[in-house]
Amino acid sequence: MTENTAAHRVEPLARGVWGVVATPFTDAGEIDDASLVRLVQFYESVGAAGLTVLGVFGEAAALTASERMQVLGVVAQNSRLPIVAGVTSLATAPAIAEIENAQATVGDRLRAVMVQANSGSPAVVIDHLRRINEATGAAVVLQDYPKSSGIAISTDNLIAVVEASPFVSAVKAEAPPTAVAIARITARVGVSVFGGLGGQGLLDELAAGSAGAMTGFSVPEALVSCVTAWLAGDAEAARAELVPYLPLINFEQQPGIALALRKELFRRRGLFTSAAVRAPAAGFPAELDAIAADHLAELDTQEVR
Repeated sequence: MTENTAAHRVEPLARGVWGVVATPFTDAGEIDDASLVRLVQFYESVGAAGLTVLGVFGEAAALTASERMQVLGVVAQNSRLPIVAGVTSLATAPAIAEIENAQATVGDRLRAVMVQANSGSPAVVIDHLRRINEATGAAVVLQDYPKSSGIAISTDNLIAVVEASPFVSAVKAEAPPTAVAIARITARVGVSVFGGLGGQGLLDELAAGSAGAMTGFSVPEALVSCVTAWLAGDAEAARAELVPYLPLINFEQQPGIALALRKELFRRRGLFTSAAVRAPAAGFPAELDAIAADHLAELDTQEVR
């Protein structure tokens, strides 16, 4: 990164846990505003640093443009937390249109937009992000999530993109091994780097230099307690806060059904009225009903001890 680029870089995104907001639906398939309000207010009550709305686990790709604006509006009206809005499109023009809609809906509550790396070529990604920033003025969280985007980009190329893009305020590193990527990025570039993936690698990611987590989990207060302790310099306390929840984190992150599991667990915790998902997402498997109940019961038992 050149000295000039470093001097003009936007402020790094705040450290902590940015809760990735799942979009609740009624059993009839409509957006459930009441459940959404409960979720975002719960995130605020447990100390989240901000909210990431319309991400992959927000099922943004399954929402219409007006529904995306509805979700953003409900979040903004019912929480004081800063917002990062996800961008679904990998193409520049429709990505700009999504961002303009988000800006029109939430105004200065929008801290940044989360844009996925859309090529393995740094030159292509740099041009994509530059055109987005020139058109909208938005700060960018650059997301490396090949499982969702289908795009693989090397860590060195990702660093090159960030070095050339002073409007990038954070990177969301979700290409395993995440701790390795986080260590390399934080050693080179002065932006916040967050892990995701439900918190599965959170302790290692923090040790590698992450600014926290930008992810969802059915017990987000556990992630907040862990990250808060770590950022206060108490690694032992951070580990103690998270370890009891690792079996549930692993259960919830099962490929292909992770979203359905999280929504069902939110329902059982009283945050969502329904665990409904939209196609092509798979619904909650009935075969896991008793196992999910056992996980929550074990956590209840530990809290009593």
